[in-house]
Amino acid sequence: MRIAVLGTGMVGRTIASKLVSLGHEVRMGSRTAGNAGAVAWADKAGAGASTGTFADAAAFGEVVFNCVNGQHTLAALQAAGAAHLDGKILLELANPLDFSKGMPPTLFVSNTDSLGEQVQRAFPGARVVKTLNTLNCELMVDPGKLPEPTDVFVSGNDAEAKAQVAAWLQDWFGWQRVIDLGDITTARGTESWLPLWIRLWGALGTANYNLRIVKG
Repeated sequence: MRIAVLGTGMVGRTIASKLVSLGHEVRMGSRTAGNAGAVAWADKAGAGASTGTFADAAAFGEVVFNCVNGQHTLAALQAAGAAHLDGKILLELANPLDFSKGMPPTLFVSNTDSLGEQVQRAFPGARVVKTLNTLNCELMVDPGKLPEPTDVFVSGNDAEAKAQVAAWLQDWFGWQRVIDLGDITTARGTESWLPLWIRLWGALGTANYNLRIVKG
């Protein structure tokens, strides 16, 4: 499959490397062609890896992962172009974290809205599925790093897109427990988890942990 990964940071590189290792063709998108981080990633990832602008990557991909910093997500997707996103599943991984006042960050949107909803409103033709934003990037692609199964979530308005994403999460990354929270407004819940996630990181001294939902 041809897959676009928008963003050259740790999340983007981790997702893209895993997908290349599975035999997919992956194009990493950034603001400008020839981004040094993207080129270095492609050189290391090998066959199947390529780079380009956000628009180049979105046009190339049959499916798109948004791994851009939350504060730059809407601008990056605008640069990618609505025409290149229409009809495609857009896995939305970003969180609305504002680090302008240092640590811990605050949320720049919450309670009555979410970044996931903003993305869906801005790109109504895209099939937005919020997922993988509740844990660190190493666990995103390898939940087996933890000693017992944990949970990952999907939120979105398109039931078929959510079912397809759940299947990809299982087949590509090994997720066995995927919980469908409902429509895209439920992204408010997963994004609101981040302030506690960051504090747990500090308390536990590691980012390798995740939620497991136990029903009584």
